[in-house]
Amino acid sequence: MNISDRNATPQARISLLFNANKAYDRQIIEGIGEFFYASQCGWDIYIEEDFSVHHFTHTILTSSGIIADFDDENIARQLSHTDIPVVGVGGSYHNRQDYPPVHYVATDNEALVAAALNHLIERGIERFAFYGLPQEAGKRWAQERAAAFEHLTRKMSCPGIIYEGLVTESNTWGEAQQRLARWLKGLPPQTGIIAVTDARARHVLQTCDCIGITVPESLCVIGIDNEELTRYLSKISLSSVMQGTRKMGFAAAKLLDALLSQRQTANEPIIVPPERVIARQSTDYRSVIDTMVIRAMGFIRKNACRGITVEHVLEATGTSRSNLDKKFMTEMGMTIHKVIQDEKLGKAKELLATTLLPVAEISRLCGYNTPQYFCAIFQQALAVTPVKYRSDNVGSPR
Repeated sequence: MNISDRNATPQARISLLFNANKAYDRQIIEGIGEFFYASQCGWDIYIEEDFSVHHFTHTILTSSGIIADFDDENIARQLSHTDIPVVGVGGSYHNRQDYPPVHYVATDNEALVAAALNHLIERGIERFAFYGLPQEAGKRWAQERAAAFEHLTRKMSCPGIIYEGLVTESNTWGEAQQRLARWLKGLPPQTGIIAVTDARARHVLQTCDCIGITVPESLCVIGIDNEELTRYLSKISLSSVMQGTRKMGFAAAKLLDALLSQRQTANEPIIVPPERVIARQSTDYRSVIDTMVIRAMGFIRKNACRGITVEHVLEATGTSRSNLDKKFMTEMGMTIHKVIQDEKLGKAKELLATTLLPVAEISRLCGYNTPQYFCAIFQQALAVTPVKYRSDNVGSPR
């Protein structure tokens, strides 16, 4: 933009209409902020102090321009036929006619599902299921993702299975979990489940834990969103597809800037692909057939950081060490003791990279007798101290 363009729209009042109770909305706003800061455009930005939209005021409807969450049907309905320059942000649609009649930036729903599906295929999974949302939830993007899953798995040797479940609220959670448990029990072993969101993926992990289904040995689970806020609310870390949300926000702000300076006339939606898959424990799949090894792995994953020994695993599975070690070497390529140690080290690495907990506290949480012993084992296994590992990896998506 040249100087005359900037002077043409001094201090344009821009309203941002989002209900930012999820990482998706907050990252969109971050991307908008990145454009605003980098371009130094003449905007006076209005956004509710709690980042939510309570009602449409006269001030909002007299804005110079608006960037809004068009996944919110109420917002989309009120802004679809206004004379104000509007950029909608939301999900993509398979049919072009389903897009709203405004300039629009979308996350690529089919590409999100394809990324999750390809990740499971790379892990060796051959059967697939999708845990979505029922139509009464009113989330069109969820229906688009379910349709994408159906389309992508239609020609596979084992057609994908779709389960929508119930809308979960405090008064329906018990019934929803019971129905989800029945569905999970009916899935073939070694099925990979793609959940429509991280929240729904967490429901699967919680229910599997309650009914004794081991993840990822029996079922693999991957979500969509890479929602950092709730990542510690499940006992096993969740693999997830990271959306290109900050890029969406940047693109939306850039588009609005072009509209305000009359440099943009085309009204084709901008489709933003996902960033990447963040692989964690829930899809760390190895093809394990022996039911005793699967049961032992479930016990180890739950209890490795509680200081268990090989003897505890043998007691839980009711077999001898020679028998189970032989099975572990056949299925896992390592001994029971090595699997326990790897599980503890894996948890320690994750806590070092994603939290600010002191090394001594991480040592305790991961089941080591002393911080000194933990540091010695860590350095022996990884050729680096825990402090150096943290400095090299802190802030990386995990």
